[in-house]
Amino acid sequence: SGCTVKYSGYLGNWNKLFCSNGNNKYPRLMKLGKDITLWGLEIGLLSMTKGEAALFVLTPEYAYGQRGCPPSIPPNTTVLFKVEVLDFIDSEECDAFFELTYEQRDRLPLEKVLKVAATEREFGNYFFYKQHFKIAKDRYKRALSILGRSSSSNAEQSQINASKLLLFLNLSLTYLKLECADRALKYGELALEMDQGNAKALFRCGQACLYMREYSKSRDFLARAQCIQPFNHDINNALKKLARWEPSFLYLGRRQC
Repeated sequence: SGCTVKYSGYLGNWNKLFCSNGNNKYPRLMKLGKDITLWGLEIGLLSMTKGEAALFVLTPEYAYGQRGCPPSIPPNTTVLFKVEVLDFIDSEECDAFFELTYEQRDRLPLEKVLKVAATEREFGNYFFYKQHFKIAKDRYKRALSILGRSSSSNAEQSQINASKLLLFLNLSLTYLKLECADRALKYGELALEMDQGNAKALFRCGQACLYMREYSKSRDFLARAQCIQPFNHDINNALKKLARWEPSFLYLGRRQC
């Protein structure tokens, strides 16, 4: 499981600080058992939920043991931790999934596959909002790779496609952030293949074409997006920007669709 935690570790009666990440505005995602190895702290965090704060008193057997951790932690020391869980993503099922062979994955129920893909997308969202766009892109692509299987059932294929659509939209936006407009356009168009009236996909494609100075294509995508969402501030602003960049284009505001 991965979590972002604000923590401070103390000796004595909460008066001697020996470790803290409290000054870090954006604490990194840490994995229990790998980045967080104190047994007592791991047990405590597993009992918490997102947004919860707690105080833990860890006796030596749940902390640094008989040896301590010189020079900061003396032998046989009880330590105190203040922790706040900012975010929590359970990755256990994902880890187990990627240890399976492709044949084993294909035999799993669709519900489990969709859950793993959704968790990978959640990790991607986490890294995206922390502005780690390359890591977010890799997480979204990993989620997409899970959904490669096809189904003979229309209902199941519809569920797979709904998950893919979200990932196409995420990847299109992430590639815009990475200034890879051609890739952003590719994933926006893949989203449109699944949902031709998707305003987000049309907007992403319009943004990508605008970035590539393909003004005519940009105008087409953005105008179609505006027809669907005429009061969308971002779409209308993009059309105004296009009007400034392409003098021959007259911005008419709301359009009759």
